[in-house]
Amino acid sequence: IGTVAAGTAAGVAFLLVSRRALARSRVHVGSLEGAGVRRSVLVFGVLLVHSLPEGFAIGTAFASDTEGLGLFVLVVVGAIALIAIALQNVPEGTSVAIPMQAAGFGARQQFWAAVGTSAPQPVGALLAYFLVEQIQGLLSFSFAFAAGAMLALVVVELAPEAYRRGSLVPAAAGTAAGAALLLVLAAVLGV
Repeated sequence: IGTVAAGTAAGVAFLLVSRRALARSRVHVGSLEGAGVRRSVLVFGVLLVHSLPEGFAIGTAFASDTEGLGLFVLVVVGAIALIAIALQNVPEGTSVAIPMQAAGFGARQQFWAAVGTSAPQPVGALLAYFLVEQIQGLLSFSFAFAAGAMLALVVVELAPEAYRRGSLVPAAAGTAAGAALLLVLAAVLGV
C-alpha cells in the first residue's frame, strides 16, 4: 500500500509541477501559442508518461519464467485487453484532441498526437523484457504514478473544462456513463 500511495502522490506531483512549469513558460507549437497550447502539451505529456507502465506489464509477462505466460497474455488476456484498451484509447485520444482543436491544431496534428501518446508502450515492453528483475519491482509504483497523474489531470484540467464548456446535464451524464462502464467491465473481468 505504501508503494502505491507513493506512486500516486508522485504522479499527482508530476502533473502539478508540469502544469506550473508550463504556466510560467511561453509554450508554442509552430505559430500556435497560449493557454490552449499549454493545456494540449500537458495532456499529451501526461498520456505519454501514462503509456510506459502499460509496456512494462507486457514486457514483464513475456520475460517471466512461467511457461506460456507471455503467450497467454498475448492471446487470452490480449483479446480481453484489446477491447478494454480500445475503449480506453477512445477517451484518451479524445482528451488529446479536444484541447488541441480548441487551441487551433489541425485534424492531422490531433490524430498523430493521439497516436504518439502510445509510443512509450513498445519501449517499456522492451525495457521490461530485458530488465525484468528491475522492472518487476517498479510495476506497482509505475502503475500508481500513471494513475495519480491521470487522476490529477482529470480533476485539475479536464473535468472543470467539461463542466464549464457545456451544460451540467451532458457532463454529468458522461461521467455517470463512464463510471457505469468501468463497473461493468470490472464485474465481467472479475477485477
